[in-house]
Amino acid sequence: MTKDIPPKSEELLAKHLQITEPSPWVARFAPLVPKDAWVLDLAAGSGRNGRHLMRQGCRAVFIDHNTVALQDLVGTPDAKVITADLEDGSDPFGPGGPLEAMTFDAVIVVNYLFRPLMAGLIAAIAPGGVLIYETFSRGNEEFARPCNPDHLLRNGELLNLVGGRMQVVAYEHGRLDITDIPGIKQRLCAVKDLERSTRDDGEPPAHSLSP
Repeated sequence: MTKDIPPKSEELLAKHLQITEPSPWVARFAPLVPKDAWVLDLAAGSGRNGRHLMRQGCRAVFIDHNTVALQDLVGTPDAKVITADLEDGSDPFGPGGPLEAMTFDAVIVVNYLFRPLMAGLIAAIAPGGVLIYETFSRGNEEFARPCNPDHLLRNGELLNLVGGRMQVVAYEHGRLDITDIPGIKQRLCAVKDLERSTRDDGEPPAHSLSP
C-alpha cells in the first residue's frame, strides 16, 4: 500500500485490506490477460486483484511489505507471495532484488505509486503483455488521503509512462465517487504490442473495450 506519514498509512492500509472485490477497472480489462498468464500484483495488499485474475485461470506473484492478508496463498501452486519493502532504496527488479529477471504477462497496480519503480515495472512486462494501473492523482488532497504529492500522479503521467512503449487501450482521469476507494484518480490499460502490427500502416492490433 502507499507509504505516507502516520496515521495515514495505517488507516489506508486497513481500508484496503477490508476490500475483497477487485477494482472495477481491473475487472473490466482482466479479459485481455490470457489464461495461464503470469500476473504481478504490485503492492498487493489483500491480493484482491491478483486473486481475481487467478479465478480466471492465471497465475500470480503477489508482492508487498505487509503480506499478512496473503498467507492463505502461501504454498498454492499458482501463486507466489513475496514480502519485500518496495521503497527501501533498492530495485526489486534489479540484481539481487526479489523480482530480478522475472517477466510477466500482466502487471496490476492499484492505489499505489512509487516513481523509482516505474522503469523496472514497464521492462518486466513481456511482449504482448498488459498493464492495468489505477491510482490517485493531483487534486485528491482536496478530498481525501493520500495527499502527499509524492504519491499522487501528475496530469497525464501514466500516458507519459507508456508513451512510445505500449499501446494505450483505455485511459481516464477524474473524480470517482462510486468506486472501491473514491478520489481523484488516473486509470490506464495498455498493451505492449506496438511492434506486433500486421497492417501496412504499422498500427498495432485493436483490443476489446467491452466492459
